Amino acid sequence: MTYHAKSDFLRVMTERGFLADCTDYQALDEALVKGVVPAYIGYDATAASLHVGHLLNIMMLRWLQKTGHKPITLMGGGTTKVGDPSFRADERPLLTPAQIDANIAGMNTVFARYLSYGDGPTDAIMLNNAEWLDGLNYLDFLRDIGRHFSVNRMLAFESVKSRLDREQSLSFLEFNYMILQAYDFLEINRRYGCLLQMGGSDQWGNIINGIDLTRRVIDQQIFGLTSPLLTTSDGRKMGKSQGGAVWLNGAMLSPYDFWQFWRNTTDADVGRFLKLYTELPVDECDRLGALEGSAINDAKIILANQVTTLLHGAEAAANAEATARAVFEQGGVGEDLEVVTLPAATLGDGLSVTHFLVAAGLVASGKEAKRLVAEHGLRFNNDLVTDANGTVSGDLIGTELKVSIGKKKHRLVRMA
Repeated sequence: MTYHAKSDFLRVMTERGFLADCTDYQALDEALVKGVVPAYIGYDATAASLHVGHLLNIMMLRWLQKTGHKPITLMGGGTTKVGDPSFRADERPLLTPAQIDANIAGMNTVFARYLSYGDGPTDAIMLNNAEWLDGLNYLDFLRDIGRHFSVNRMLAFESVKSRLDREQSLSFLEFNYMILQAYDFLEINRRYGCLLQMGGSDQWGNIINGIDLTRRVIDQQIFGLTSPLLTTSDGRKMGKSQGGAVWLNGAMLSPYDFWQFWRNTTDADVGRFLKLYTELPVDECDRLGALEGSAINDAKIILANQVTTLLHGAEAAANAEATARAVFEQGGVGEDLEVVTLPAATLGDGLSVTHFLVAAGLVASGKEAKRLVAEHGLRFNNDLVTDANGTVSGDLIGTELKVSIGKKKHRLVRMA
C-alpha cells in the first residue's frame, strides 16, 4: 500500500502487518484524525471459547482503543442461529439458544483481558445482534431490506460461488447469512454511530454488503477494513496445533500449554508474530525476529511471555516459563504442568501402556499409542518407553507419573 496514514490507528495497522484491504483509506484516515471512531468486529458463538485464530482481530480492537477510538464487540446471538457459510464445505450444526448463550458467556471472559469496557467515549461496548434480529418481522424485512440485494450479485461472492462450484449444498438458511450481517452494520450505525467494520479478509464480501446497504437505506458513508488470513510459514492455519484448536479460555487450554504454543513458533514467524500479537516496538520486533541459531529461542520465550501475559497475566507467564525450564532443561516436573487424573478404579491392578495412554486421554487410539512407542516418542518420568504392551502397575495408585509425548507435550498423570 502506498497511502501514508496520518492517523495513529492506520499507521499501527500498516506498520505491524494487520492491514489487508480498506474500502477508502483516505476518507477513513480523515475520520480517524477528526474524532473518535466507533468500530466493530462480529463473533458468532459457535464454541465455548475464542481461539488463537481470533486473536489477531482482537489485537486490532485493542490497538483501536489504545489509539483513542471506540471498540465494539458484537456477539452473534442472532446470526449464530443461521451459521456463516463462508468457505465451508457443509452447513454448520444448529445450536440451541441455551448453547449459544453459554458460548457467549465463555467468550466474553476473553475480551475483558484485552479491552476496557465502560461508559466513556473510548470505552468498549459489547452488543448482541439477537437484540435486533430476534424480533424481525419477516415480510417487513423482505420489503425494507431484502429488496436492496441482488441474487445475481450474491451468487458471485466467493463464499457462495466456491460451494456451488463444488456442487455442495447451500441451504436457503445459510444464503440469508450475508443479508443479516449487512443488516448488523446498518443497525449498529443507526444505534451507536459505528463507522467501521473490521474482520478477516474472508469477510470482505459481507462487509461490502453492509456498507452498500447502509448507503442505500440511510445514505451514510461507512467503512470496511480487513486483516490478512494468517497462516504459519509452514502452511498451517493460524490457531491450529497438532492437538486441535488453541483455545483462549484457561479452562479449555492451560496457560502453560498456551505459552508452549508460542514458544514452539517456527523461526521464520517470530518477528511477524511479535508485531501482531505483542505491543513491543516494531524495531524491537524486527531485531528479535532477525536473531539466528540458538539466540532465536530467546526471542521465542519473549514472544510466549508477552502473549501469555496479555491473556493470562504476568504471573501465569512466569510460571509457564519456569515449568518449561524445569521440564526441558532440568528434566523435572514444574509446578505449572497440566495434571490429568486417572481414577484408581480405571488403573485397577494395572494397564498396558497402550490402554493407559488412551484411558488418560493422552492419545486418541491404541494405534496411535503403539506408533508413539515405536517411534521412541514416549517417556515416563523421563525414561524412554520401548514396549507398548508393558504394564503400568496398580502399585502406582496414589502417586503421580510424568508422561512426555514427543518433545513438546508433557502431562502429570495422577492416579487417585
